[in-house]
Amino acid sequence: MTEREKWEAGLWYDANYTPALCAEREKAEELYTEFNQTRPSEKAKRAELLRQLLPHMEEHVVILPHLYVDYGYHCFIGAGTYINHGAYLMDCAKITLGRHFFIGPNCGMLPEERNSGLETTAPITLGDNVWLGGDVTILPGVTIGSNTVIGAGSVVTKDIPSGVVAVGNPCKVLRPITEKDSIRYQK
Repeated sequence: MTEREKWEAGLWYDANYTPALCAEREKAEELYTEFNQTRPSEKAKRAELLRQLLPHMEEHVVILPHLYVDYGYHCFIGAGTYINHGAYLMDCAKITLGRHFFIGPNCGMLPEERNSGLETTAPITLGDNVWLGGDVTILPGVTIGSNTVIGAGSVVTKDIPSGVVAVGNPCKVLRPITEKDSIRYQK
């Protein structure tokens, strides 16, 4: 079984010596490097580069440089999503970001086994209206429910339910989100 066949079957695979996968990652790197070098005034150029890099991105998505991906085409980004500076979406597996999703600066979604050269196809799925603080890491196979806040610096190693605030390393549910969290109740 080839490494690509292992990848497509959802098995652990080594992408480092597979010419086709290396070429796909290099194409993505060319696109995100060009995107990362654009000036803020080059909005049309940025939008075109992102459309090429992230073909499954919906409308009204804001992505600030620097952005890093492995392939780009495994990222499914919902409408109204905001991705702050320094995001790394290691999309050797499918990454799904729901609608109105917010990623703080320097967040990464990546497998911990990456240093060994192996990759996994366990998807990362994130619901609608999720907020990630800065420097959050999400491991493969994790699902984060909708209307959830993940605190800065958290390492998410297992599923997090909808409607909660979760923090830590490893990330754990701190409490449910209630109406008292609404800005309407802030004085």
